[in-house]
Amino acid sequence: MPPRQRLSPAERRSQLLGVAAQLFAAHPYDDVLMEDVAERAGVSRALLYQHFATKRELFAALYRQVAEHLLARTRLDPADTLVEQLTEGLDAHIAYFAENRNTVLAANRALAGDPVIQTIISDELDALRERLLGVLPLADGAARQAVSGVLKSWLVFVQVLCVDWLAQTAETRQPRCTPAELRDVCIGALLGAVRPLLDEDPAPDWPR
Repeated sequence: MPPRQRLSPAERRSQLLGVAAQLFAAHPYDDVLMEDVAERAGVSRALLYQHFATKRELFAALYRQVAEHLLARTRLDPADTLVEQLTEGLDAHIAYFAENRNTVLAANRALAGDPVIQTIISDELDALRERLLGVLPLADGAARQAVSGVLKSWLVFVQVLCVDWLAQTAETRQPRCTPAELRDVCIGALLGAVRPLLDEDPAPDWPR
């Protein structure tokens, strides 16, 4: 075990989460042990458990950090077109998913029944829905309510589609489509779903 560094509680927590991010990205959830995290971080198991009582608590803290990072990467800019904004946000999510396949599959498969993890995912999807509602041309409250329901379903569709894409890629090493194709399927699905509810076409040049 490497010499232990003296860190503040916040610094130690950040270090442990960084180590956990590496291990959960490299290995399936069930293969990562708290002992592995402690050893990689150069701390005792007792110190690790002072910060995170269980592996699920550690993973939940990590995934909350992931959700916050992805939300920060998908700030919608009114100066950009809707397709540009969707492209940027979806590219950020799909790139993270591809680079951290095991982490994403753990949250959506191994821990699919964990209420804390699912709350983190739901909160991120709700935040994304509110941001999209803020940039779509909505005529009135009735249109907002209708589009909000469509967005909720679309975000779940994107989540399921991306997780299935990751799982299939992990099993066969031959993805059914490229990340760009996956992104464009998601964008096309949203535009097709919301166009009938809007007075103004949010992307008149789509499909390209």
